[in-house]
Amino acid sequence: MISLSNSGAYLLKGTELVFDDGQASVALKSKTGKDITKEEAKKGTIAYGILESHNTSGNMDKLKIKFDKLTSHDITFVGIIQTARASGLEKFPVPYVLTNCHNSLCAVGGTINEDDHMFGLTCAKKYGGVYVPPHQAVIHQFAREMLAGGGKMILGSDSHTRYGALGTMAMGEGGPELVKQLLNQTYDINMPGVVGVYLTGEPMKGVGPQDVALAIIGAVFANGYVKNKVMEFVGPGVESLSADFRIGVDVMTTETTCLSSIWQTDDKIKEFYDIHGRSGDYKELNPADVAYYDGIITVDLSKVKPMIAMPFHPSNTYTIEELNANLLDILDDVEKKAMVSLDGAVDYSLKNKVVNGKLMVDQGIIAGCAGGGFENICAAADIMKGKYIGADGFTLSVYPASMPVYMELIKNGCAATLMETGAVLKTAFCGPCFGAGDTPANNAFSIRHSTRNFPNREGSKLQSGQIASVALMDARSIAATAANKGVLTPATDFDGSLGEYKYFFDSKIYENRVFDSKGVADPTVEIQFGPNIKDWPAMTELPENLVLRVVSEIHDPVTTTDELIPSGETSSYRSNPLGLAEFTLSRKDPAYVGRAKDIQVAQKAVMEGRCPIEEKPELAAVMEVINKDYPEVGKGNVGFGSTIFAVKPGDGSAREQAASCQKVLGGWANIANEYATKRYRSNLINWGMLPFLIEEGELPFKNLDYLFFPGIRKAVEEKAEEIKGYQVGDSSLKEFTVKLGELTNEERQIILDGCLINFNRVK
Repeated sequence: MISLSNSGAYLLKGTELVFDDGQASVALKSKTGKDITKEEAKKGTIAYGILESHNTSGNMDKLKIKFDKLTSHDITFVGIIQTARASGLEKFPVPYVLTNCHNSLCAVGGTINEDDHMFGLTCAKKYGGVYVPPHQAVIHQFAREMLAGGGKMILGSDSHTRYGALGTMAMGEGGPELVKQLLNQTYDINMPGVVGVYLTGEPMKGVGPQDVALAIIGAVFANGYVKNKVMEFVGPGVESLSADFRIGVDVMTTETTCLSSIWQTDDKIKEFYDIHGRSGDYKELNPADVAYYDGIITVDLSKVKPMIAMPFHPSNTYTIEELNANLLDILDDVEKKAMVSLDGAVDYSLKNKVVNGKLMVDQGIIAGCAGGGFENICAAADIMKGKYIGADGFTLSVYPASMPVYMELIKNGCAATLMETGAVLKTAFCGPCFGAGDTPANNAFSIRHSTRNFPNREGSKLQSGQIASVALMDARSIAATAANKGVLTPATDFDGSLGEYKYFFDSKIYENRVFDSKGVADPTVEIQFGPNIKDWPAMTELPENLVLRVVSEIHDPVTTTDELIPSGETSSYRSNPLGLAEFTLSRKDPAYVGRAKDIQVAQKAVMEGRCPIEEKPELAAVMEVINKDYPEVGKGNVGFGSTIFAVKPGDGSAREQAASCQKVLGGWANIANEYATKRYRSNLINWGMLPFLIEEGELPFKNLDYLFFPGIRKAVEEKAEEIKGYQVGDSSLKEFTVKLGELTNEERQIILDGCLINFNRVK
């Protein structure tokens, strides 16, 4: 089904692979008649060409990218614009689309969600942007329909910013990276590796894009095969997939931890642009006659079977057939993993879902940027036609990804077919993906064609004794399960026919409802602020020396951004930095906020010219130990704050708040064995936090210990490869070392200045 190469490979004319096994140069010459170097062949990828056309540095090893367009949703755009305003924003220099698909229910927090929407609308008018009102489209569907273009690059403040199937290289990053683009700065990265995803065959009936995506994620996540690389989809199997199918696979590449994705394009993608009235935005993209890839993922589409990603990660994958055949063994394994993910906070079991040897499901959801596509919902309607979900506990909700998709489902009858079964159709909304809609009952099991199934992302709360769980599946198998009244069933068991539905895009829906400034700013417009929208608190530059207290210690194999800052109803407070910070780590380590504030009082005293020891008396003993070896450290040259340790933090969402909430509570650093994603590490840097790395093994400190980093500012300035730190004991200092990893000159200066806002003010 899927295999990973142990070496790079050359792709010839888009169809033939020659693996880099030591004899490749001989084979290449015999097939092409030319001597071809690896360095030259690397320039033959689609990714290289797009990156080269957007790079402003003149050096393809050190990229400085300027994007064509930007997009954000209503969890992130307020903070981004507030940060850019604090740094001198006058006009959006490139098209910037503000969608409202996350906090669009306005069900929590009084007026604060709609206040954010009005902030977005008035900012789009003032600075020359595009505003998509609530319920019109989820962020990525609007981008596919209206923004993508062949050979273009889009940056979004959502991790699932992926439009590679349409020939657009898109990346999801934390808000500060969009702020840089709004201030005419660049996105700075080393040239990423490019991994070819070589597709052959065609999917069997009943297999959908989520099945292919989960099979790939299961093969590459744990081993980091594509981490921070570009996935380039090529091969003869591409042409067997519709545009919608490719889009459904592409959006899930985020869960592999890759940087971005791109696909070869053809007439099916041209047709997509034609249907959407944007024929001029299509561009045929193919690798050169000889292209070199740093690795190859070979996918035989004909062998992919209906898949399921069990709780609590998209990489925890099985075929549904395998799960049903080994039900109790696999459920036992899930429960063991849950003990780690849930820290034993609640009793958790799925074995009570087994009835007469069958796994019973409580809820089905088809939604969002992954599941809410036209073809997915039409296929679900065909599978469920004439069936009923029943009058028991099982429920099914379907969220078309945009109003144009919804409109066509009404016109072609699929909406009525689904509603007759007992399913509920709802408007475009991302809530089921991040815990703000369709939260199941306690101990319930939900199957979803959505993007993630992290702990609590379905909306339950461990701190309240609640636990529900989600498995990811394709819409087709969700429909087959629903038709079987909740008995887990693969869509390959469906023996009926699946229709081919023609899609017609109605542009009037957007023309009549979406505000588009056409890039014209109106500086006379007054921004509408709600009472919850607050400015960022003052942040100081990096001091000469640092005293940090460890206030959380997390030893899970991976820590998600949802665990660092919970999603769900807490997202309503995203426009209030201090208000949101109260929720930091609340579902993972509820003591974190109090501990961070407890040491933050010392730094606040320093900022106000008062003695920190008067605010935090226990620091007297800490400073006494430090001054034995470093007598010069004291008033005017030392800062105080907090840090956390996590093995591998930052998987999942691009939300910058996972870092900024720590910062506003006095966080100066993270200490980790590695960072799960580039975007989380970038978020730390842009908020002036030190992304320390420490070797795996027994830690030289424990939770609540004080750490001392002498000369930390000088170490950052002088690009020290290793940095000395000390655990402050009762009477002496215990030395250890950390590293910062590679930093650009700009990133170093952002850390020195204390955050991106300060960096731009200094500039």
